[in-house]
Amino acid sequence: MRAASTREMKTLAEKYIHFRNTDETSAFCGSFDVNLGYFAKYCPVTLSIRDEALRISGEDAETEICAAAAESVLSLIRAGKTPDEVAIRYAIDAAKGGEEQEARSLASDCICITQKGKPVSPKTVGQKRYIKTIEQNTITFGVGPAGTGKTYLAVAMAVKAFKAGVVSRIILTRPAVEAGEKLGFLPGDLQNKVDPYLRPLYDALFDFLGAESFSKLQERGSIEVAPLAYMRGRTLDESFIILDEAQNTTREQMKMFLTRMGFGSKIVVTGDVTQIDLPVGKVSGLIEATRVLKNVDDIGIVRFTEKDVVRHKLVQDIIKAYDRYYEEGKIKRHE
Repeated sequence: MRAASTREMKTLAEKYIHFRNTDETSAFCGSFDVNLGYFAKYCPVTLSIRDEALRISGEDAETEICAAAAESVLSLIRAGKTPDEVAIRYAIDAAKGGEEQEARSLASDCICITQKGKPVSPKTVGQKRYIKTIEQNTITFGVGPAGTGKTYLAVAMAVKAFKAGVVSRIILTRPAVEAGEKLGFLPGDLQNKVDPYLRPLYDALFDFLGAESFSKLQERGSIEVAPLAYMRGRTLDESFIILDEAQNTTREQMKMFLTRMGFGSKIVVTGDVTQIDLPVGKVSGLIEATRVLKNVDDIGIVRFTEKDVVRHKLVQDIIKAYDRYYEEGKIKRHE
């Protein structure tokens, strides 16, 4: 018998989750029962495994939440995925918010496969909404905190569209905003100077295409990774275009970028309005664009929250702490 327990309970209730076989039981428990520990960490219940069944006991509401989260995790396992701490934590958060059905549906979604054969799927309801918005609109804004997968999922959608022949090229761009270090003092030519700003975009493309395939496609002009300044004066037809770190665009740069779009193209704009590096007094093009364009047809805006963070839990806690600080008026947000 394996068990993970938390604090002493007041009013006890019981729920059982039944597994089909020992493989499901092992996958659910994880190596050395680590997953049971995660459940106990984020949900104050007692868990035990016996005869291919999970017994959950605790206070009424907590037991219901844990059982709903366990069903979501079991759905992931039956879809061939391996649950981890992030997945378990999100399943519990979703159950607390009454979104367990939506969370359960994530198991069946797959955007594309990485070069190493790993399926890429939305891990939160917010990410699923983001993917659907990209599919249904010509221009999509993904706005939210670090760690929510805005850029990575946008690149995944771009690669999917490119491989399907929906677009003929992928264009990824970022504003090269200096944050404490002047470009002129960095070594090398202009491309060497701006490459550090574009590194996260290269990394995402390498994941999906591999370094060799990426290099060949880049040489052919099928993939372009460039600073935002390179977009001026162009018309971009049949392209999947991603503007990353858009919070650091000025209003003029954002308007310039959005008007580059040609026929058969799709645009995704991502950014985090809490991490603006523009000089004081400069209006963020991302903040202004989401206000100006919010009611325009064929433009979708998705706002992520800390619940969509799929990095370490500490990242989620940091975002919550800053949000509380903002709400108390101790730090002024960019407007």
